[in-house]
Amino acid sequence: MTERAKMAQDFHNQGYNCAQAVVCAYCDLVGLDKETAYKMSEGFGFGMGCMEMCGALSGAFMLAGVKGSAGIEAPGTTKAQTYQQTREMANAFKEKNGTYLCCELKGVADGNVRRSCPGCIEDACALVEKMLGL
Repeated sequence: MTERAKMAQDFHNQGYNCAQAVVCAYCDLVGLDKETAYKMSEGFGFGMGCMEMCGALSGAFMLAGVKGSAGIEAPGTTKAQTYQQTREMANAFKEKNGTYLCCELKGVADGNVRRSCPGCIEDACALVEKMLGL
């Protein structure tokens, strides 16, 4: 496990949700202050609050946008590339874990827990480092 992944795990252990843990572990590398990173990712934990898309993976998606976007000076010019990166991340995450939905990862319907939150955070951090070069 990398130093940043350990940092994300520490944040999660302190009460950060999965999205917050991932985003805050890398926020300085993409020019975000930690307070903003923490606040903007709060609604993405617990599978976007309703056990849908994994919060850790959502955090990785946010980092992809912050890192790759050209911003408001060039609207729309980079979104296709960001969408491609997020699709690749989602596919890699799903390939490893069988799903990227929080409720399925946690085995809510069938009792089959596929991956713990710390495991999802570790996987999301690995994707951030591999696919975004952070």
